[in-house]
Amino acid sequence: MKQTIFITGTSSGLGKASAKYFADQGWNVAATMRTPEKETELNNYPNIKVFKLDVTNLEQVKSATEQAIATFGKIDVVLNNAGMGTYGALEFAKEEDIDWQFAVNTRGPINIIRAFLPHFRSNNGGMFINVSSFMGLTTAVPLGSLYNMSKFALEGLIEGLYYELKPLHIELRLIEQGGSTDNNFKENMTWNVNPEITDYDELTEKIKQLMNNHDPALRDDTMDIVKVIAGLANRESNQFRTVIGNAGNALMALRNSVPIEDYLEKIAANYN
Repeated sequence: MKQTIFITGTSSGLGKASAKYFADQGWNVAATMRTPEKETELNNYPNIKVFKLDVTNLEQVKSATEQAIATFGKIDVVLNNAGMGTYGALEFAKEEDIDWQFAVNTRGPINIIRAFLPHFRSNNGGMFINVSSFMGLTTAVPLGSLYNMSKFALEGLIEGLYYELKPLHIELRLIEQGGSTDNNFKENMTWNVNPEITDYDELTEKIKQLMNNHDPALRDDTMDIVKVIAGLANRESNQFRTVIGNAGNALMALRNSVPIEDYLEKIAANYN
């Protein structure tokens, strides 16, 4: 019997690449996105079905979950991939952007996990693979406090769930990725600004230049990340956390090698 994976955020980037890869490997794929009416490529795969889903909308979560289960009979793996980023000075953040950051990156996975737990319990097992970031384990870029918050929270959520879901044979995995070749992070990013206050302008300009001029050659290949996800889904690895890429692993090595005060100062010195 074919295995089935349910993936959030498949309109582009890692989500779409994962959907295509799993389909090519013979899996059934429930591919979800906010605007399925715009999708054309995934519809050409006979073993991919596209469903409408905004992970912050509980009615859509319920509907997409039920439709996917009804279509395929059983979901074996859920890939929580949908995400977005809010950057800029915290002082300038709009209330709705603060809530939106948490709603997508943290509450979204909570919504999906809660929706699938009855199904996984009835099947005596299943797996949640959660796309986090090495920014969920460390801090490395100024003006990203809200994004860091959402990913730190996701890490704590999944680690905390381990204890209650292990007796139910429900597995949990975390992917700590960085920038990738197909990453459309900038398109899913909002900036907190206030033109009347200039105190943060110099730092903001440095971060925007960093993001705009980031060398694509330094990004991780999206397919390398997809293959790590597939290895976890196929249980070729049982690693709870997987930090992917040179940048993330270098930052983790630095963070683990010095006191937190020294780490923060070293990172801050990069932007003086």
